[in-house]
Amino acid sequence: MAPKRPLEDDVQTPRPKKQRSGFNVGPDNLPDGTWKRKVIKIKKDLIHKAKVKKSYAKLKAREPTAPVPSYITSPSPPPAEPSQELHPERQAMLDVPREPTPPPGSFQPHLPRERKNRRPGYFEKEEAFAQQKKSEAEARRIEFERRDKEKKQKIEERERFRRAMAKARSGGRNGQRKLGKESQVLLEKVRRMVGE
Repeated sequence: MAPKRPLEDDVQTPRPKKQRSGFNVGPDNLPDGTWKRKVIKIKKDLIHKAKVKKSYAKLKAREPTAPVPSYITSPSPPPAEPSQELHPERQAMLDVPREPTPPPGSFQPHLPRERKNRRPGYFEKEEAFAQQKKSEAEARRIEFERRDKEKKQKIEERERFRRAMAKARSGGRNGQRKLGKESQVLLEKVRRMVGE
């Protein structure tokens, strides 16, 4: 006959100790960055606190507990009657007339307090950098629009001048040039050049 199989719940054979695999604070799949650093910091802090508690417990266990003296355990005599004299500051406080308290039915709304931003500014530098880039892009856009407007204005002015000169040069009666019209256009051109 085959030997009997030993019982699994047998007390005599100790089970092998299971290897503990630490503990998790946050999710394992966090990308490198602010949140992962925060989780790592919290875990380190928890480990440090546990070590401090453990060492404190060891120190407490090592110290011999002194027996409590009998005079502490014996009932204490009744405390002495406090003197009836009041402290001058307390007396002054009691002498000041009280402000009338509102009846319990009346409701006074509390003044709204400014809410603090509870979240820390994790991305302050990035936000400042983005704001700076945005303002620079806006300045470039405004400058581009200004230059474009000037360019269009100059092109329009040149075209107007060219048309006026073409009209003045076209022959009048007997194919002669219209000197009066041509002179006005040239005079306007000179004024513009002197004005600049």
